[in-house]
Parts: sequence; structure tokens; C-alpha cells
Amino acid sequence: MKKSLTWHKIADHINELGFAENNIALAWLNEKKICIGRYKDQVFAFAYKCPHAGGLMTDGFIDALGNVVCPLHRYKFDMRTGRNVSGEGYYLKNWPVEIREEGVFVGVEETGGFWNIFR
Repeated sequence: MKKSLTWHKIADHINELGFAENNIALAWLNEKKICIGRYKDQVFAFAYKCPHAGGLMTDGFIDALGNVVCPLHRYKFDMRTGRNVSGEGYYLKNWPVEIREEGVFVGVEETGGFWNIFR
């Protein structure tokens, strides 16, 4: 059964997010830090910290295939699915992003494990 999402506005416009040269921006979602990654014409939301050793994903980079790479141990994650693509078996929490006329929104399952990633 598909769960419904609650959409949270994180910016009035995509340019407000202040992407660094690595195409990763820090954003706030309900007072929690998350990352917004930009690859080609797509935008993705994912966890601020790597699930392996807590590396700050804002200090990582996006590789040529569109994977976000942790700065500590170079673990790679598919920004669309959160799956670890370099073989270590970790999962990076991620959320859908919608760019609308009224702003940038991130979809969250409020009753899921969303808040557990910050504890």
C-alpha cells in the first residue's frame, strides 16, 4: 500500500538554496538538516549525514553518473533511490522533491522512519 506524503516547503525558489560548486546545498526540513543535490536537470533530497560513519554529505560530491559520494570513505549512493552503489550495503535516506511555482517542496511520510535518522 502506497503511503501518502506531506509536502514541506524548503525554499521560495531553487536559487535560494545556495548550491556549492559540488552541486549540493544544505536545506532545513522541519528544523532538521538535509541535503539537496542537483544533477543535470533533476533535484534530489537526501540525508545530511552518511549512514556509514556520519560524514557530512554537503562536503561530498556528485559523480559523473549522478551518485552522491561521501567525503569520508567515498561510499556512493544513488540520489534517486538512496541505494549504496559501491557495494557496502548501506542506504542513504532520501525524499522526493517537487519544484512548483510557489517554491521547492520535499515530500515526507510523517509516520515513517523519517525522524529516526536524526537521533
